[in-house]
Amino acid sequence: MAVQRPASGSVPTTPGSYQFKDEHGRVIYVGKASNLRSRLSSYFQDPAVLHPRTGAMVSAAHSVEWIEVRNEVEALMLEYSLIKQHRPRFNVRLRDDKSYPFLAITVDEEWPRAMVTRGTKRRGTRYFGPFAHAYAIRETLDLLLRTFPVRTCSQGKFNQHARLGRPCLLFHIEKCAGPCVGEVDQETYAGYVESMSAFLGGRTDDVVEHLESEMLAASQDLNFEAAARLRDRLASVQRAVEKQQMVGEKDEDLDVIGIADDDLEASVQVFFVRNGRVVGRKGFIVDKVEDLPGGRLVDRILEDLYGDAPPLGIPRTVLVPVLPSDPGLFAEWLSFSRGTQVQVRVPQRGDKRELAETVTHNAREEFMRSRMRRAADHNTRSRALTELQDLLGLPEAPLRIECYDMAHLQGTDYVGSMVVLEDGLPNKREYRRFKVGVPGNDDYAAMREVLTRRLSAYVEERDRPVTERGEKPGKFAYPPQLLLVDGGKGQLAVAEQVVRELGLEDEIPVASLAKRFEEVYVPGQQAPVRIPRGSEALFMLQRIRDEAHRFANTFHRELRGRRMVSSSLDGIPGLGETRAKRLVKEMGGVNAVKRASREDFSLLSWLPAAVADAVHARFHPAAEGTDAAAP
Repeated sequence: MAVQRPASGSVPTTPGSYQFKDEHGRVIYVGKASNLRSRLSSYFQDPAVLHPRTGAMVSAAHSVEWIEVRNEVEALMLEYSLIKQHRPRFNVRLRDDKSYPFLAITVDEEWPRAMVTRGTKRRGTRYFGPFAHAYAIRETLDLLLRTFPVRTCSQGKFNQHARLGRPCLLFHIEKCAGPCVGEVDQETYAGYVESMSAFLGGRTDDVVEHLESEMLAASQDLNFEAAARLRDRLASVQRAVEKQQMVGEKDEDLDVIGIADDDLEASVQVFFVRNGRVVGRKGFIVDKVEDLPGGRLVDRILEDLYGDAPPLGIPRTVLVPVLPSDPGLFAEWLSFSRGTQVQVRVPQRGDKRELAETVTHNAREEFMRSRMRRAADHNTRSRALTELQDLLGLPEAPLRIECYDMAHLQGTDYVGSMVVLEDGLPNKREYRRFKVGVPGNDDYAAMREVLTRRLSAYVEERDRPVTERGEKPGKFAYPPQLLLVDGGKGQLAVAEQVVRELGLEDEIPVASLAKRFEEVYVPGQQAPVRIPRGSEALFMLQRIRDEAHRFANTFHRELRGRRMVSSSLDGIPGLGETRAKRLVKEMGGVNAVKRASREDFSLLSWLPAAVADAVHARFHPAAEGTDAAAP
């Protein structure tokens, strides 16, 4: 461990923020704590018990510093500002999967204008959104301009027409009030701007009622031409209202957060609801470079959403899928920022629960689309394979990668898995699984057996005369261009030895991926190959490693389930495999079958009485004997 543990008495017990720095003085991690001494002590323990990402951070750190503050809310605010300032590489990163458009109104100008914009926010501009698609907000803006003819031209164009004394085409088609040529006074124009802002802010009913009252007044004054114009404006507003989904009561302001994640990434979707209507949404991908158990992922999301003043402000209620690590702290912070009470809660029932499920569904769909885009994109896959060739010193790009993993439970039901990527994509037809006959808990011996079986089959197929080969290639006819094992130096040594024994060391490159620090080991190098975090190469290795782990665990659970059923129910007269599976399923497990009474079995109409007696006798021999002896 590079970083030295501070003297216990030197670390205060007050709230604050702490920063781990590398040997060059760069901040690599920022955290917060209600008790700095207690929190920092958790990092200085046996690295084996630390989370892999936490252990990687501590091993890379050279020093640790801290800043004391008065309370936990200030610690939270300081943590956010330091993360934003330093962008530490071991803090979770929230990256937008796209640049979302906003509808903005430049309220600081003499004649405010409406525009669709992206990117950095600036002062003096009121923002509405973000929206999922630019075309959606442009359609809404086009409808609103018929009712609230606010200018949309640049300042240069505005000045040009003011010099010419001639308005542009938008004035003639009644989508601009013509402030450049004095066709509208300041008070009327300000009313247009305010009404448009009210509508975009969710106060649609006020706008509709105002237009209806103006239309009625014009018709009563027999000003039918003005009434017709107001009717058309009202119709445009109502069409725009239809584009905003109604999800709550008219006075409800809330943000709804949905999350879908795995060990490496998370997809986040946020729906912004104002006055009961969805007025915007935002989505981003979280790169989990730090350990985020429980509600700490929600902590980071809330900090990012509300650390700076959000365009739509902070609502009265924030709905989350899981409570943050300290709900009271975040509610206090958001209430302080808003100026009134804010609730952070998990919806339990009713419309709010349904809305939260909808947002989570959106997050789940976006997560799958993001992974599929990244995995299926040809350029991305080509770049990943090229990076692997360069970083690992391979003779050619690894168009076929095989990854191996083991699974067992205290040495029982040992299994191995082999998963295959071809051209960077999973080829599930090439997946293989192995039953391993290794006594005890010996991952190295299990790995040796699996690799020996797989590579021996390849050598046999390769050396077979062409005339003896079938029309279809054998299961292991193709060699990998990179053989990857899940583990560290020990697993790599096993793979090296098997390849060498079979004379394949010049044909098949091997490597191992240690999950603890996401380090890649290759033969002949004592130090691991550091593959850049966030690179396509590391993403590809992580995905195939995780897929091998999943495939091995699935097979292991299948075998364990079969063994548990067969070992307990095997040999019972009349109880075959199919009937035993149905019995276990309907009774709720093997232990439930063991505890069941004879009356419980009699409730199963499909189970013959003789078989029910035999099953009961297997697990209750004393009771059967007593029944037999009774007069």
